[in-house]
Amino acid sequence: MSDRNEGVILVVEDDPAVRNLVTCALDVHGYRSREASTATAALADLTCARDVNLVILDLGLPDRDGTEVIGAVRGWSRVPIIVLSARQEDADKVTALDAGADDYLTKPFSVAELLARVRVALRRVAFDETEEEAGETYRNGDLAIDFDAKVVVRGDDEIHLTPIEYKLLVLLAHNTGKVLTHNYILKEVWGAALASDLPSLRVFMATLRKKIEPDPASPVYLQTHVGIGYRMLRVE
Repeated sequence: MSDRNEGVILVVEDDPAVRNLVTCALDVHGYRSREASTATAALADLTCARDVNLVILDLGLPDRDGTEVIGAVRGWSRVPIIVLSARQEDADKVTALDAGADDYLTKPFSVAELLARVRVALRRVAFDETEEEAGETYRNGDLAIDFDAKVVVRGDDEIHLTPIEYKLLVLLAHNTGKVLTHNYILKEVWGAALASDLPSLRVFMATLRKKIEPDPASPVYLQTHVGIGYRMLRVE
């Protein structure tokens, strides 16, 4: 089977069995992959190579915690990072996502779900590159945002948003496919991550969903991750 994308997926995992499972699944489905079993090796690869367009990262590495790797990489790169970890607490997920991870999958995991997350992450890379070439209009399904005019349209209908709703929508649109934590959204939109602002965020997200979703009861754009945050989904 031919390569599904031109870049390489770097699999950072110290457990040989898990590492082999992930790389074999990627190879069978036409993705090129490379391996690293330590944080040091992963950072060396990412620093020196320019062909990595996705990282699958374990947090429990022998020489350095995976969240530190995420923080280091985010110092110079926006390459998507999918965390694959045995840590299942919401606090661990929030910490990794706040550090800059794009997605979080817990072990034991379904190979089919991992491949689905890989497709989402790589679509985001392709979309970001297309947006840079296309200019200042965001398109996702029937939803469009003209950033210059600050106009939001779904289909043929203009949607009137409050300033906060618009800022929330733009933030999520710029990070399509990526889970944004409550703290990250509050800092970006309100300028602070105060617990007292979380109910306001939930209210604004609810009103935004009513305005942009064809059916707010069955949302296709705005996905809620309970206890963690929100994600703008890519609509084909």
